[in-house]
Amino acid sequence: MGATTILRDVDVSVAPGEAVGLFGANGAGKTTLLRILATLLAPSAGDGTILGAPVTGSARYDVRPQISLIGHVPALYPELTLRENLQFAARIGGQTDQRVDEVLATVGLADAADRRVAACSYGMQRRAEFARELMRAPTLLLLDEPHTALDAAAVDLVGHITAGVVERGGAAVVVSHDRTRVAPMVDRTLEIAGGTVR
Repeated sequence: MGATTILRDVDVSVAPGEAVGLFGANGAGKTTLLRILATLLAPSAGDGTILGAPVTGSARYDVRPQISLIGHVPALYPELTLRENLQFAARIGGQTDQRVDEVLATVGLADAADRRVAACSYGMQRRAEFARELMRAPTLLLLDEPHTALDAAAVDLVGHITAGVVERGGAAVVVSHDRTRVAPMVDRTLEIAGGTVR
């Protein structure tokens, strides 16, 4: 079987202090582009930089700790509690358990902190991921359909976290089908179709 080209002639630049919305149909290449920006995939051709590191080669791994990707599937350990998941991230980042409790309270999960992730709803798991990002303070925030399965209060959290990254001089890329919710969060929008960004 031959190879399939997912992205082609992509020329995207996101400046410090900027949030960009990315829209397109299913299968257009949005998630693939996010995974390249997250340094999880290397393009088969072309070049570019992520936070100053070449998008190909091992140097991209050096900037990975500055990047946060919240995708469709919550990246949490299901056998641990919400608090334990955040404590794990906190210890890697040199933060305290007190900070863990603070961010859980901020996202409305203080009363569920000792619940195992496997017993939490999808919406609660998403809130826990937002709590982790509040704690981590990434330089580059990548959100893939962040409003899925969220109530109104949690939707506001997405905007709050994105604004915090931008205000610190970081950057954000938000992939979504929901133009109405994304528009107030971003400085500009891009369209991806046929693997090309416009």
